[in-house]
Order: sequence, then structure tokens, then C-alpha cells
Amino acid sequence: KISLASLGLWVGLAITIVGFAAYFADYATLNLAGFFYGIPVLLIGLALKSAELKPVPVTQPPSDRVLNLRQQQATETQAQIRSDITRYRYGQEAHLSDALAHLGLSPTDQERPVLEGLREEVMGEAYALVLEFESSLIAFKTWQDKREKMERFFGPGVRVELSQPDEDYVDVALIAMPTVTSDNA
Repeated sequence: KISLASLGLWVGLAITIVGFAAYFADYATLNLAGFFYGIPVLLIGLALKSAELKPVPVTQPPSDRVLNLRQQQATETQAQIRSDITRYRYGQEAHLSDALAHLGLSPTDQERPVLEGLREEVMGEAYALVLEFESSLIAFKTWQDKREKMERFFGPGVRVELSQPDEDYVDVALIAMPTVTSDNA
């Protein structure tokens, strides 16, 4: 969970400062290293910082029961979503922007719902990954109309439940549907 942009900025800054100090102390080799390595690393760090998308915060720490169910029931899609949105991303404007566009929930960049948090819960006896969106410009009815499409998009093995905890917010629960095995031998 380390920001590559911050790492690049600090390393580049340190090497550049060493280069300047070596320049004034008349250490030509160290001076060149500082300028030829420090300044480019610093610029790369700045470029990454400008394109950085911070991880989505976990709004409720998962309980031991949730962690056990995650290990037993989480689908590949749930695991991939959790992994993608809880780490730094570069070159993307918003988390899940492609998925929202595919689902018809992001007509424009200004209207796109913003993923503000996630939590993991137990719903029934199943593991659920709950995505918390701020959605002031997309009506809850529109989300409800897209529920079946979301199940197909995030499936197989996932059921989608929608809730509206507040007027401008929508919770999308991706609930694992554990396979039931029957022994009829």
C-alpha cells in the first residue's frame, strides 16, 4: 500500500539534493549521479503523483467471521475488485469507471458516481463486498433498473443487492452465492 508517486518524489528529491550538495562540494562523480538520476526520478514521481488515484477507504474493518467467509466463498471477481480499489492506481480518473460506463451508470465524467468506500459483511450466510457510491446525479431507480445487468457483469456466482442509505448514496452489495453440494450417494 505504498504510493509509487510518493516513493519516486522522495527518492528523486534525496538524490537531487545529494547531487546539489556534491556540486557545491566539488565531487564531480556524485554531482553527475545526482543530476542524471535524481532529477529524472523526481520528474517521474511528479508525473505519477498527477495521475495518482488513491485507494478507496475501508469504512468498516472486517470481522474474523467475514475474513473466514471471504476465504471460503469470495469469487474471483470480488477478490479482483477488492484488490483493485484498495491500492494506488495510475492513469485512471475514477475507480471502476470502465465498469460503470459498461453498465450505463456513467453517461459523462461529471455524472459518474464516485466510489467513496467499501466494507465487507455477512449477508445471510454469504460473504458480501459492499461498494459505497456517492451518486447525486444518477437516480436510485436507474441503479435498480441496472441490477440484473450488474449480476451478469460481476457474475457468475454473485447476487447484487442495492440499498440507499442516504439520498445521494447507493450501496451495491456483491454477494457470493456459495455452491451447495448435495450428497445423494
